[in-house]
Parts: sequence; C-alpha cells; structure tokens
Amino acid sequence: MNAETSLSGHNKKLSMTTEQTPKVFRLGESAVVIDCTNDLSEVSRLCIQRKIWWLADRCGQTSEFIDIVPGMNNLTLFLKSTARINYWLTQLGELWQLAKEMSLSGRNVEIPLVYGGVFGPDLEQVAKYHQLSSEEVIRRHSSKMYTVMFLGFQPGFPYLDGLDSSLFTPRLAVPRLSIPAGSVGIGGNQTGIYPMAAPGGWQLIGRTNISLFTPESVGSPTLVEPGDTVQFIPVASLEFGERNEHNRND
Repeated sequence: MNAETSLSGHNKKLSMTTEQTPKVFRLGESAVVIDCTNDLSEVSRLCIQRKIWWLADRCGQTSEFIDIVPGMNNLTLFLKSTARINYWLTQLGELWQLAKEMSLSGRNVEIPLVYGGVFGPDLEQVAKYHQLSSEEVIRRHSSKMYTVMFLGFQPGFPYLDGLDSSLFTPRLAVPRLSIPAGSVGIGGNQTGIYPMAAPGGWQLIGRTNISLFTPESVGSPTLVEPGDTVQFIPVASLEFGERNEHNRND
C-alpha cells in the first residue's frame, strides 16, 4: 500500500494549523523539501530526526522518487514526475502529522581519540570559553553516547547528536583552509569527525586515525550510518591501527 492510499481515510482529520508546522517547499524543477527546524523549540532534535527517518521510509515505499535524502531535521525528495510536485507539497505536511519516531537498528562504534596538543589545537580555547579545565572538557565530551543523525558535507562525515550543552561553542571566526582527516571538532551545538582533509571552521579538540570513509570496502564504504551510536575513547597516541572492524559492535 502506498502513502497516497494509506492516508485516504485520514486527510479530512488533519490540519496544518497544529503547533508543529514544518515548512514544505519546492526545490528546483523536480524536488520538494520538508524542513522541520521550526519545531526544535517544542521537540528535541533527535525526536524530529526519528520522524524524518520514518517519513523517508514511508516515502520510500512508493515508486515516485529518484532519490530520498534525509538531512538534519529535513528531508529532500527528488520526484520522477514533475506533475506530482503539487501533490507532494501538500502530502508531506499531512504525512508529518502522522509521523512516528522511528528507531534505526544501529551499531555502537567506539572511536579512539587523542585530545589536545597538535591533534586538538582548539581544546584549550574551548576550555577557556566555558571556564573549564581541558581535562573537564575531555571528560564531558568523551562521557556521552552520540547518535548519528545523518551523513553530509563530506562522504562519511557524521553529524552527531548528544553533545553536552555546556560544551556548545561557536565556530571559528576565520575557518581553516585545511583540517586534517580524522579531526574531531565542535561547531555550535554539534560535534563531528572530518573523514578527509578539508576546509572548515569547527573548533578542533582531537584526532583519530580510524578511517570513516573507505570507498574500496566490501559493503558500506562508511564506518557509521544514521542511527548508529558513537562514543569517543580517550587514548594517548594515534598508534592504534586503522579502521578496526571490531569497533563496529554488532
């Protein structure tokens, strides 16, 4: 049963004047977007992302899309037929009112991380900004279990939910032209890992040598997927091997 059929009995009961009213808009010639960031004051980021996963799964059960791309609290749908644009501009909002929080069966991935020094040049600045010791920043950052919300920016770059609010830190005023692969940073209310060298403005607090993106791998080329959980394990050096499949705990 597709989404259009399954909702036939519900549409009359639904209203877009409820407390949560995500934005739904057209993108280019053949895509529609539902953006739920306005709902963040009412519901946690992870709760909304779980609904995004549900919505992506429901839309994936139809045969109407070339691609379905979840982002951070948003979803972009690329349609096969532009004639269906107007239908989905309405339908996405109505589907959202039915959306449930979907939990993905993810893995727990431990990431060994060297904090501070040449590998985390902004650790002391982050500590100073929050009037904490560097050791306390490390303790708070490594004590959390993070959920992978989605992958973006670079192949395999995980946007992680769960950063202690006491560590929320603004991005650098002047971004670096090159950040080494494996660098772990804080950008606003998020923490993430750079899979490969790239420009960036996040505050760098450490580095790992675990490969997050290996396109030649059999199976998934990325170490983590949406729904996985990540925990950072403080270590003294980077001499602890490469991707290490045993870190992907089934």
